[in-house]
Amino acid sequence: MREEHSSVVLPRVTLPSGAYFEELTQAYGDYGEGDETILVCHALTGSWKLAGERKAGEPEPWWGAVVGDGMALDTRRYRVICFNNLASPYGSTSPAAVNPADGRRWAMRFPILSPRDTAFAQKAALEALGIKRLRAVIGGSLGGMIALEAAISFPDFANSCALIAAPDRLYPQAIAFNAVQRQSIMDDPQWRGGDYEGAGPVNGLAAARMLAMITYKSEQTFSNRYMREMADEAAGAWGGQFQIESYLHHHGQELVKRFDANCYLYLTRMMDLHDIGAGRGGVDAAWKRFAGHKLLGLGISSDMLFPNWQVEEAVRAAAKNGVAAYYEEIESDNGHDAFLMDFDQLDDYLREFLQEE
Repeated sequence: MREEHSSVVLPRVTLPSGAYFEELTQAYGDYGEGDETILVCHALTGSWKLAGERKAGEPEPWWGAVVGDGMALDTRRYRVICFNNLASPYGSTSPAAVNPADGRRWAMRFPILSPRDTAFAQKAALEALGIKRLRAVIGGSLGGMIALEAAISFPDFANSCALIAAPDRLYPQAIAFNAVQRQSIMDDPQWRGGDYEGAGPVNGLAAARMLAMITYKSEQTFSNRYMREMADEAAGAWGGQFQIESYLHHHGQELVKRFDANCYLYLTRMMDLHDIGAGRGGVDAAWKRFAGHKLLGLGISSDMLFPNWQVEEAVRAAAKNGVAAYYEEIESDNGHDAFLMDFDQLDDYLREFLQEE
């Protein structure tokens, strides 16, 4: 499988929100050498690193089980591209990057962006690479929101869309989870209004990740794996921890090692702003833009963050407005994370989705 990592620098970019960048960098991973191109959009703390071997200084690949020779996203047949989302710290313009206009880190001077902004930037970067049309745009979670915006914003550019574990607009409970995560970061004394140096608000970021991990799993997963087992000492001592507590602390500390706190703030706010109907006259009017095209809505049976009914609702709205939309479901106890774990089912659904019409 051919694999490349590079970046596109776009001059003088204005996004739908009105955010202006004198210079916008889009890091990307480029896999395969087929004639048709598939755009994959990554989730909240994911990156451009879809597949392949991890090299020094690179993030972990997150979809290597479905991207590669002979896999659902077959790199012998397709060219598969994944951009690092704007506001994410893995090479694209973000709060952690330096603003070329003044040589200072963007920090909280970075503009608030939506999934639509991110989709527009990725479309511009694809055009800069000479790509004039996509076979499909695919994404899960926040990546699904960006993929859906790309499809609806540019229906003649994206032939079909796979919306995985994501709604067509964010519901209040998910916004509430994000608000608590952001508050934990901003309440950390080391956040310093976003102008931190060095490690920064590691305690706040770790706590935010701990809450997020609860929403990514299901109660059945936690019960099957840990139930009431102790990790050490006794439940009656403050030094003692249940296994589930140890699990959450571990994942909080792991994220702190690889992610920027300000980026986390901006990306969760980006998710909050997801609403395909905003500025378009409502959800039905937005779906009409994609009429005549193909949509797979893939839900997860145990997803508590973006429940399966929200994906089904999006599919029904799409179909009502002329989209060739259909729904499938990953049957799993793994919760929202199933799209990053249950690869056998995911591979099957994506293969079917990509079959010639």
